[in-house]
Amino acid sequence: MDSSGKASTAQLVVLATSSALTALFYSIYRSRATTVARLKEAKKVSIDHELKNILSETPGRCVPYAVIEGVVRSVKETLTSQFVDNCKGVIERLTLKEEKMVWNRTTHLWNSTEKVIHQRTNTVPFSLGSHDDDIAVAVRVIRPLDAAELDLETTYENFHPTVQSLSNVIGHFISGERPKGIQETEEMLRLGDSVTGVGELVLDNNLIKIQPPKQGFQYFLTRLDYDALLRKQDNSVRLWRILTVIFGVAACSTLIFILWKRYAHHRQSKRERSMLEEFKEQQKKRMRELNLEESSVSPTSCTVCLSRERSCVFLECGHVCACGSCYDALPEPKKCPICRATIDRVVPLYNS
Repeated sequence: MDSSGKASTAQLVVLATSSALTALFYSIYRSRATTVARLKEAKKVSIDHELKNILSETPGRCVPYAVIEGVVRSVKETLTSQFVDNCKGVIERLTLKEEKMVWNRTTHLWNSTEKVIHQRTNTVPFSLGSHDDDIAVAVRVIRPLDAAELDLETTYENFHPTVQSLSNVIGHFISGERPKGIQETEEMLRLGDSVTGVGELVLDNNLIKIQPPKQGFQYFLTRLDYDALLRKQDNSVRLWRILTVIFGVAACSTLIFILWKRYAHHRQSKRERSMLEEFKEQQKKRMRELNLEESSVSPTSCTVCLSRERSCVFLECGHVCACGSCYDALPEPKKCPICRATIDRVVPLYNS
């Protein structure tokens, strides 16, 4: 806050940043809270012999938002792990990450970074069946890669370090980048995994399907059970609520501080104007007592004795209004005759 009472650039930046982050975090919080509320309202459906009859009797042969839990079953073909024997699944994700150290010119430290240089995801049609092997009813999973919380099991990972030579080391220090190696990872959704699906459950001809909801609800496909999924989403809501409150308090505090400083400056300016008017009235009264005309008094005359020249600067207020003799005659604690501010020190004024 400068002497004019205006907010400084830093204060405006803090206010704008904290306000923007508060709005962003609140938007995410509302979205997550809505998702949790809808999850709690979702209809739990069991995969059993009655499922097809239930859907056929439902309006539109559809449950707009349903929760089902089952085991992964193949429809026709399966995917085989490229690295693990007898490991079959329906979703396979292969990822290659480059790991390297990058020189930070600000902190003068080497920082570790990762970059995905290649990723491929393979899928085959699959369904969710009952945990009871005697029940042949299955629910076909549509567009599984569009689902949130699709956590795949890591079936293979291997790190291939970069071979270092003297010339490479010198080049790395010059360029500021030092490769560490390539991380190779394979992730799969395996046959027999227990999966929870949350989405639109429909009966299409004779096929039961779970797919992304048309109402814009969140589509879930996760290896967590329903209760664990709900707890995870609740924790996420709590986190975003805390971040919203923290940055909201920061924005409000900064705004209140700026407004208070503006008010304090306005009050101080009003007080100074009042004292200046009072000083002028006292000066006119003094001139009448001395039978002096206003035009006969020099603009540089001491405001106390009206006879000698002003010869000192009062700090910290900065007023030049008195001569040295009148300053010495001021009672303790010495205060400026104009603004009544305490005089911390005096600087002699020399006129050449």
